[in-house]
Amino acid sequence: MRIMNALDGLDPGPASVTHRKPWILALDINGRPHRWVSWQAACTYHARDMVAWSTGAQAFMIFGGTSRSTGERSTLSSQSIIAIKGRALRPASFRQVPPLSNRELFRRDRHTCAYCSVTLAGNQLTRDHIQPVSRGGRDVWMNVVTACRACNQRKDNRRPEQAGMSLLYAPYVPNKAEFLILSNRNILADQMDFLVQHLPQQSRARALDA
Repeated sequence: MRIMNALDGLDPGPASVTHRKPWILALDINGRPHRWVSWQAACTYHARDMVAWSTGAQAFMIFGGTSRSTGERSTLSSQSIIAIKGRALRPASFRQVPPLSNRELFRRDRHTCAYCSVTLAGNQLTRDHIQPVSRGGRDVWMNVVTACRACNQRKDNRRPEQAGMSLLYAPYVPNKAEFLILSNRNILADQMDFLVQHLPQQSRARALDA
C-alpha cells in the first residue's frame, strides 16, 4: 500500500511512507479533538463509512491493490482531520487532565527553566515542585514547573520565595487539545490551526502556532 500527498501530487513510494507516517486528527461527531490515528486506521474508518465529515488543507491519497478482474488499482482519499461517527465525547472527557510526565511537562514549558529562562534538552532539565513534596506539595500540573539542574539545586527543599527566586511563568493544566499538540512531533499546519482554537488562553502552545 502506498500513500501520496494529494496536494503536491508527489508519490513518495513505499520507502518514504515508513519515514513519513502522517497522523490523522480524529474528532468526535461534534468536532471535539479526540485522538491521533494512523493513516491506516483512517483508511479503515473511510472504508467502513464511519467518517461523518472531514476537513483540513492536507489530503492524502492511499493506493491499494490491483483488481484481478478490472486491472484497476484501488485508491482512497483522506483529509488530515476527520470526524468519526458515533456518540459525542462528553465535555468532561475533553477537559480530562492529561497524565503528567517529564516529557510532557518539558514540552508544556517549552524546555525553558522557570527560574532562569535557559532553554535546554530534556536530559538537562528536571521537574521542580513549587511547594516541595516533603512539605505537603502534590505531584500535579499546577505544582510543577521545568527547572534546570542548577536552579533546582539552588532552590533545594524550599518554596521559590524562600530561596529568593521568582517564577518567570505560571504553571497551568493542559487540556486535551494541548496534550494532542504535545504528543505529536510531526503535527501538520492545518491540524495545529484547528487545535489552537481549543487551547486554554494561558497555553504556551499558542506560541508554537505564531
